Amino acid sequence: MKQKVIGACLLCAAGAISSTAMAQSSVTMYGLIDTGIAYVSNQKGNSNLEMVQGVKNGSRFGFTGQEDLGGGTQAIFTLEGGFNSITGAQGATGYMFNRQAFVGVANETYGTLTAGRQYTPYFYTVGALSGLGGGSPLTGWAGAHPGDIDGMDTGLRINNSVMYTSPDIRGFQARAMYALGGVAGDISADHVYGASLMYSNGPFEGAVGFNQINNSGKNLLASPTLGNFASSAVNSGYMSAQDARVIGLSARYAFGKLMVGVSGSNVSYTPGAESLFTDKAIFNTAAVFTAYKLGNLLLGAGYAYTRATEANGIKDAANYNQITLGQLYSVSKRTRLYFLQAYQRAGGQTLYAPAVSTGTPAVPVIQDAVATIGDGQNSTPSSGRNQFTIVAGIQHTF
Repeated sequence: MKQKVIGACLLCAAGAISSTAMAQSSVTMYGLIDTGIAYVSNQKGNSNLEMVQGVKNGSRFGFTGQEDLGGGTQAIFTLEGGFNSITGAQGATGYMFNRQAFVGVANETYGTLTAGRQYTPYFYTVGALSGLGGGSPLTGWAGAHPGDIDGMDTGLRINNSVMYTSPDIRGFQARAMYALGGVAGDISADHVYGASLMYSNGPFEGAVGFNQINNSGKNLLASPTLGNFASSAVNSGYMSAQDARVIGLSARYAFGKLMVGVSGSNVSYTPGAESLFTDKAIFNTAAVFTAYKLGNLLLGAGYAYTRATEANGIKDAANYNQITLGQLYSVSKRTRLYFLQAYQRAGGQTLYAPAVSTGTPAVPVIQDAVATIGDGQNSTPSSGRNQFTIVAGIQHTF
């Protein structure tokens, strides 16, 4: 009888220990589905009414988890894959978790260290406050700065990267990243590094950051380190750059239900011995944006102006004026309806080359700059100076 009682007690104790261990670790599955219908006035010469997806946010599913290691330290991980909600296809061929795949440790006092495929510090901070992040109905599909060449929307996803995030210290938080190129015999080939500093405390938020992208080959799009590098009619003539550098800042202030903000960036492409252009190309962007909360309705507007430098034989530098409006209605905590309208006017000339994913880009030619709204039209620019789009969609999170 005593043995039965002792056995029962041991089983209860084991169950209690198991429950405690389970309480100290967790894994969460999450996801988002975003689908809509868009009208675009000019896609390579023709208007189009089409189904679109990932407009407000990219459709995705993922797993995130943590385990308490004691002493305020946790092991953490995230695995996140994108998909096409219209066809069910993978977001990127060859990647099960194309959006994020990293593991690391987090400590309340010392910060967080992660390694894998990750967004840049610049994206988490400058991009988050650029008017395309939380608190705004605008979206990169229609509202990213022309071609998203400054990466404030989808941002770069960097392979082989290690990132440190400091703890929040009186509203300040710093991030730094370094990514190995993985080329034997040349530790500097294809490496990427960047850093950012963000302040968020009360109604004011601000951030500054940079990305430095080095290219050992003839095409930035073929780099083993980069993912989601934005190429469009705005910058396609510079994919053979030896390196690309992005410096940006964003700031916003909340006046109760009203939010106003500004953002700006400087993007440069430096030629090397194998580049198909000869002079450094620079694109400067300045933008303003606002949002207003009215019950379940969130209204927003943004304006961005981008101008390139006169270089590589161009005497009339490319410039882009873009206006975006957005309306977001929350039907519930998980379901939202959104509407977007955007117009862009391009001027001047730019260096253009057809985008390719591998090998050497086509020889760039000087041509009139054409409109390409946000980053939703990167592969379908206008055939002329103007482009207009209107989108209606629905988004559900789980």
